[in-house]
Amino acid sequence: MKTINRNEPLVRITRRDEASFIQKSITVFIAVLCALLVSALFINFVTKLDPISVYVSMFKGAFGTSRRAWITIRDTCLLLLISVSLSPAFRMRFWNCGAEGQILVGGLTTAAFMIYCGDKIPTVLLLLLMIVVSAIAGGLWAFLPGYFKAKYDTNETLFTLMMNYVAIQIVEFFVDFWDKKQSHSVGIINMKTKGGWFPEIFGQQYTLNILIVVIITVFVYIYMRYSKHGYEGAVVGESVATAYYAGINVPRVIRDNVLLSGAIAGIAGFVEVAGISHTISRQTSGGRGFTAIIVCWLAKFSPFAMIAISAFIVFLDKGAAQIASDFGLNEYASNIITGIILFFILSTEFFNNYKISFAHNRKEGE
Repeated sequence: MKTINRNEPLVRITRRDEASFIQKSITVFIAVLCALLVSALFINFVTKLDPISVYVSMFKGAFGTSRRAWITIRDTCLLLLISVSLSPAFRMRFWNCGAEGQILVGGLTTAAFMIYCGDKIPTVLLLLLMIVVSAIAGGLWAFLPGYFKAKYDTNETLFTLMMNYVAIQIVEFFVDFWDKKQSHSVGIINMKTKGGWFPEIFGQQYTLNILIVVIITVFVYIYMRYSKHGYEGAVVGESVATAYYAGINVPRVIRDNVLLSGAIAGIAGFVEVAGISHTISRQTSGGRGFTAIIVCWLAKFSPFAMIAISAFIVFLDKGAAQIASDFGLNEYASNIITGIILFFILSTEFFNNYKISFAHNRKEGE
C-alpha cells in the first residue's frame, strides 16, 4: 500500500501535460452543465422563475426570428473580427488592450469618407477606399505603442489603454465638429442616399460583413500558422532571448505584428460604421475590444476556435436582454446569469492546465 509523508499537503495542484482536444471538450461540456445548474438554482430561488422557461427565452432572444438570427450572426462576426485582430499581438505576448481605440479611429476615418465622399464616389470604389484608410488608421494607432515597446520596452498594456481614451476624445471632437444641430450626434450618415453603406448581396443586408470576416479570419490563420512572420511572432512570444539567439529581428517582429493587429481592428471599425450602425460616436466600439480579450484568451489565439466562443458570448448577450424583457428582470439579474455561465467557462482554463491530487491512504503515526 502506498504511503505518504506526514508533511505532505492534503491537496496538491500540479501542472498537467497538454490536454487533448477530447479532454478539453469534455471539460467545457461539464463546465456548461455546471453553469446551467447553478444558474437554474439562482433563477429558481432568487427570481422565482422556471429555469427552463428562462433558457427557452434566451434561445428565442438570439434565434427566435429570422431577423434576430441574422443580427446574432452579424454581431458574432464583428466580435470575431475584433478577437482575430488581437491574435498576432497576443501570440507574441504583446498585450494589446487598445482594440477599442483602434476600432474608433478606423470607424472615424470611415465616417469621414462617408460624410465627404458618400455622394461623390461610386459605392464600390468608396468601400475599397474606406477599408484601406480604416486599416491604415487602426494600424498606425497600434503602431505607436508597438514602436515604443520595441525600442524602449515600455508597458504596452498601459500604453494601449491610454490610447483608447485619446481615441475617444478625438471622436468626440469630430462628432461635435460635424454636428450641425448641436445634438452631440452625427445621426445616421447618408440615410437618404446610403452612400458608403454596405450593399445587400443575395438579398441579405449583412452578407458583406460575413464575407469580410471570413476572409480575414482565414488570412490570419494562414499568417500565424504558415508564414515566416507568424512563426517569428510565436518564437518571440515563447522567449525573446531565444528569438535573438535564432537571429530574429525582435523589434521588427513586434512592430509588424502590432501593426497588423491594429489594422484589422481598424477594419472592424469600418465594418461597424459602414456595415451596421452607419454612424460614429464614442460608443461605436461598444466595449467589444475588451470582450475580445476574453475570446482571444479562451481560444488560445486560434482564429477558428474564436468562432464558437464569439458565437456563445453573443448568444449570452442576446439571451440576457431577452429574459430581462420577457420576465421583467432588471439588467443586473440577467447579467448575473450571464456572469455565472462565463465564470464556469473561464474556469476550464484552470482545469485544462492543472490537476488536483489528494493525499490518501495516510497511515496513523506517519
